[in-house]
Amino acid sequence: MSAIEIATKMETDAIKFYKEASEKTSHPVGKQMFLSIVEDEKRHLQMLSDLLKGLSIKIADTHPMQNIKTVFEDMKDKMMQRISASNDDLEAFKIAMEMEAEGKNFYIKHMDSLNTDAEKNLFKTLAQEEEEHFKVFSNTYNFLKDTGNWFMWEERSIVEG
Repeated sequence: MSAIEIATKMETDAIKFYKEASEKTSHPVGKQMFLSIVEDEKRHLQMLSDLLKGLSIKIADTHPMQNIKTVFEDMKDKMMQRISASNDDLEAFKIAMEMEAEGKNFYIKHMDSLNTDAEKNLFKTLAQEEEEHFKVFSNTYNFLKDTGNWFMWEERSIVEG
């Protein structure tokens, strides 16, 4: 199995996991984060599929961290409600972080074994996006685990006492 075929399987598995996680996650912010990343993973899968078919690939300039800001802005009222994340929600985000780290490492490791510049550029882009996804999941995990401190650090508040 080629690196591109393995990457296709990884992206397919990620889509399935994130869809299921979104359905099981009780916290609305967590649910929305998973759904946001599903769309990125679908785009990854399409680019890999096009590459396998020998089609030209258009690598979109995306920034997954912008999506998290949009979600947090759109859901501000729900965020202010005291909705506790379950241990299952937090565990799903831990698994997601592991998956994204493994994905990034896979793309970096196999980049040099690819034959064309298009393949190498795609793997480089996917590695960068997986790193961004890791940050999204890490940020969301920290928000769900300790919302009060998350706001303090994200807003750069100074604790006066």
